[in-house]
Amino acid sequence: MSQVYNWQLGREMNYPYEGQYPESQFAFVFNINRCIACQSCTMACKSTWTFSKGQEHMWWANVETKPYGGYPQFWDAKILELLNRANPDKQFWSGPAGENPKSPYGQFAGKTIFEAPLLLQPASSRVLGYLPTDEEWNSPNIYEDNAVGPKGTRYKFHATGEQLPVHNTWFFYLARICNHCTYPACLAACPRQAIYKRPEDGIVLLDQSQCRGYRKCVEACPYKKSMYRGNTRVSEKCIACYPRVEGTDPESNGEPLETRCMAACIGQIRMQSLVKLNPDGTWAEDRQHPLYYMVHVAKVALPLYPQFGTSPNGYYIPPRWVPRDYLRQMFGPGVDRAIERYENPDRELLAVLQLFRRSNRIIFRYEIEEGPLAYEGPYRGKTIRIYNDTVIAFGKNGKEIFRTKVEEPLHVRPNKHQNSI
Repeated sequence: MSQVYNWQLGREMNYPYEGQYPESQFAFVFNINRCIACQSCTMACKSTWTFSKGQEHMWWANVETKPYGGYPQFWDAKILELLNRANPDKQFWSGPAGENPKSPYGQFAGKTIFEAPLLLQPASSRVLGYLPTDEEWNSPNIYEDNAVGPKGTRYKFHATGEQLPVHNTWFFYLARICNHCTYPACLAACPRQAIYKRPEDGIVLLDQSQCRGYRKCVEACPYKKSMYRGNTRVSEKCIACYPRVEGTDPESNGEPLETRCMAACIGQIRMQSLVKLNPDGTWAEDRQHPLYYMVHVAKVALPLYPQFGTSPNGYYIPPRWVPRDYLRQMFGPGVDRAIERYENPDRELLAVLQLFRRSNRIIFRYEIEEGPLAYEGPYRGKTIRIYNDTVIAFGKNGKEIFRTKVEEPLHVRPNKHQNSI
């Protein structure tokens, strides 16, 4: 085992290989507050990559309903249980979330999926994991829209209605793809070294000519985003639509495009880009990059289950109405600060949030042109000011992609329109 630095954990951790980091890393932010589970992302991916025989169970992109849903079923509950069984009642964070970019969420005092096997006698494998049963792969939208009530009671709703900050009866949609982790568990577990990270963008790919279908990647990935194809006897996984990302897709005209699932998002919950890395794998300061701003400046976007230790490059703006303990387990100690910031956005955050899904081209930089005061008044006991600023997005080549305003334009339909009778 080597020692690598994991900034999401705020400490060094064990990993089977020495740290090797690309100059730029594929990363994304999903705003769960906006997700409506329309499944447009799911079907965009399905119709592009996993429509063939033997891929019927493969959903590289999926949207599941929490707390009961999951694909495969119970994927997160099972790996959390395995970690707690290996390291009983010691899976916790020490220290509060802070401003240090090398430990923004404090320090994780528990054991990761790479460290927990060393506590087991004999050591079970390189990575702590499990193989889902065939039944667990059956239903990609199991328990969709099922709400949870007081003390975990299902199906009990409240006639009095719900109010923020936390709803008594709640559920939320969690959109997921492969996180293209900095320390991929699938890569660590593969005995054939068939899995690798692309040096140009950190996208995790699987060389099918080297794969022998041992399913170690399926067992090891805590997010269960590596999947076995029975008729070819090899594994497959999300490839982050890399022809689009690198600008070689025929549709791209040489410009980097967002993935199919991102571009199809009706709810405007997604933003994807490439972020610059330091030699130790931490994010290089890039103040005007929208992902850097949301993750390291505004701190509204958090990694999914950072305690697993894979350093996922998928980040989520947590839902405002969900009990905080549940969200802290899922996104770490930064939840309270992230929700507070999202509920009370400052002028810059409000502008950056307008960048989501305004184009299918990848945004590498933004600028804000100040506009007039659009609203001033009370909001949840506070006086707020909203300015109609213009936010401008720039591509990889530095050219402007688009510009949009904080206030969306209002269009009044005339009395007689095209569909009038």
